[in-house]
Amino acid sequence: MAEKKPGKPQLLKSRLTDHFSDAWKLLSETSGFLSRTQVFSLYEEELRSWRLELQRAGNDDTTQKRIRQEIIELRTSLRHQGFDLSLARQNLILEGFRNDAALGEGFRRVVVFFCEDNAYWLAGDDNHITLAELLERQLYTASRKSAGAIRSKHYLWYCRRGNDLILSGSDTETKEDFERLKAMADVNSLEILARLKGLK
Repeated sequence: MAEKKPGKPQLLKSRLTDHFSDAWKLLSETSGFLSRTQVFSLYEEELRSWRLELQRAGNDDTTQKRIRQEIIELRTSLRHQGFDLSLARQNLILEGFRNDAALGEGFRRVVVFFCEDNAYWLAGDDNHITLAELLERQLYTASRKSAGAIRSKHYLWYCRRGNDLILSGSDTETKEDFERLKAMADVNSLEILARLKGLK
């Protein structure tokens, strides 16, 4: 699943947020984000060096401003590569199985299909089977033929609590499929969070 590049309004908002953030906060957030990606090793030494410099700098404004600017440049570069740094504050939690009683706990139904090019989802009040049929129909309309083959289907309950996106298996989800989803999340939770960002 490829990263989707953020649009210009999002980039501008992100740059403004970076501009008014403290160097330590930016470094911590950037380190946390990169540690959850497959490119962490490319930046690990640079991040360590900035941390050491900031510790030594104390109240030296000149050093802090220089490092903050260098971190901002790295963050801008990462965004241009398609990384969504806003996901650094989010957590993906896979939490067992639930039944219809989950509605009373604030959960909603969602089906998620992982395809060759992306992940597609559909949330709603219909049962999981109906939602899956609707999503499959959408994927095979003329405008979606480029989606490629569906690699896995997941029938889930979801709930957002603060920065956490909680996913639980439904009665329709098999234990094996849920374990496969857990394995995917272990490898790259940020990628799944990016694909499900619109899931409110």
